[in-house]
Amino acid sequence: MIKLFRKPVATDEPAAAAPSPEAAARRWRERLSGSLLARSMAGLFSRNPRLDDNLLDELETALLGADVGAAATGTLIEPLRRRLHAREFADADALLSALRDELTALLAPVAQPLRSEGAQPFVLLVVGVNGAGKTTTIGKLALRFRTQGRSVLLAAGDTFRAAAIEQLKEWGARHQVPVIAQAQGADSASVIFDALQAARARRADVLIADTAGRLHTQGGLMDELAKVRRVLARCDVAAPHEVLMVIDGTTGQNAISQVRQFRQSAGVTGLAVTKLDGSAKGGVVFALAREFGLPIRFVGTGERGGDLAEFDAAAFVEGMLPARLQGAA
Repeated sequence: MIKLFRKPVATDEPAAAAPSPEAAARRWRERLSGSLLARSMAGLFSRNPRLDDNLLDELETALLGADVGAAATGTLIEPLRRRLHAREFADADALLSALRDELTALLAPVAQPLRSEGAQPFVLLVVGVNGAGKTTTIGKLALRFRTQGRSVLLAAGDTFRAAAIEQLKEWGARHQVPVIAQAQGADSASVIFDALQAARARRADVLIADTAGRLHTQGGLMDELAKVRRVLARCDVAAPHEVLMVIDGTTGQNAISQVRQFRQSAGVTGLAVTKLDGSAKGGVVFALAREFGLPIRFVGTGERGGDLAEFDAAAFVEGMLPARLQGAA
């Protein structure tokens, strides 16, 4: 039997204002301060290094150590090497500025915000492995849409973990968003299909569906996600309108294989990278951009409902690699 939790109430909350570029950069600096990449660069440039191939080799090592990955690191370093040999850099600061430009250029094409207009309900299917912050991200998204004055319905499609169902109910209660759920072990596709029917009947603006997140190497999960997509299409041929994959920013290069598997089975259309703070290496964002070119919709930097921001390439790079490195000369 389907259970509906927490009837929504009217809200007069104003629409969330987009932060200015300056405010966004300041937020990233605060959240990402002390990142491995920033620390490595500060240590390197505090020595007033000579402009030579050895410096580029050390830059390459720092990028690899920050989980940027071999392919993305090569994409970043080779243009700098050519310019160095052409004597284009007056000093190490000029080289560092050029590196920031290359990092921003790599991320700029994937900094694409989520657009949910044009469908009612807009069906957002959220996928990812256990522990990536999937259910927490759904809660943050629900708050984000509600603050924009949109009606939201949640579907507890991760029926394999009782904790996931309960966690989603808690987020729904916290933000006054209804949750449609069945008992643990119920068919996930059936739960999400029924939630879509309910969303259409209630004329909800957005349906956000949670899914199971067992290890990406287990074929059963991928088959299940493909089934969810097929079942949704029976009700709405355009659904899901977005398949958002949640990536743990601390997992490093393992995120590449996760995205590859989920993209093939679930048709991932966008990414949300979580757990990015001073303790995370953060370089996997560059690796994902280089490998897949998938839009990065959001970045999560904390556990609070408001700790989810639209991805901004320039602000992210400024947070990861500030113009003024602490300890640098």
